[in-house]
Amino acid sequence: MGGIEWAMWANEQALASGLILVAGGIVAVAGQFKGWQFAAYSIAAGVLICLLEYPRGRRKKGSTMERWGQKYMTAVVKVFGPLTRNYYVRAILHATLAVPAAFLLATILGTACLGIASAIYLLAAVRGEEWQPIEQKPRERPQVGTTIKQPPVNPPPRPPPDARKKLPAEAEGAVPAAVPAPALAE
Repeated sequence: MGGIEWAMWANEQALASGLILVAGGIVAVAGQFKGWQFAAYSIAAGVLICLLEYPRGRRKKGSTMERWGQKYMTAVVKVFGPLTRNYYVRAILHATLAVPAAFLLATILGTACLGIASAIYLLAAVRGEEWQPIEQKPRERPQVGTTIKQPPVNPPPRPPPDARKKLPAEAEGAVPAAVPAPALAE
């Protein structure tokens, strides 16, 4: 059996925790909770996390489904190079972003989820995983003349000679005579 690619789990966990941080922050800011400044921070941190985690990384084996519009964010994440590619950096970044949001009840769930994502990223980094962008390969259009490599060598299958013989009436195109129906006994 193949090993689990932990980075895929961490990516989904971190994206969800970013959304949870944003939602909890909006609730706390709108309600003017005590310490709502931490909620404003968690909104900004959640948006940053969502932008960083939106593009999925390529899997080592198999195919990876690209998220809608991911190619634009992939270009932004690629610009930062080893800072965004290395999972040790992501684990530390998520752990440090989670700390200020822990001081408010409305954002504590997002903090806990982000801590779990940080731990999963640390596990992925220890196992040697690294973020690789999903790059689309250009589709090759088949050339019209090159689709058939060689013409067939053998003839197509034919029915046996007995089945190919036609009845004389069918050969001439004549319609067979109608057979009278037997009279019913009354």
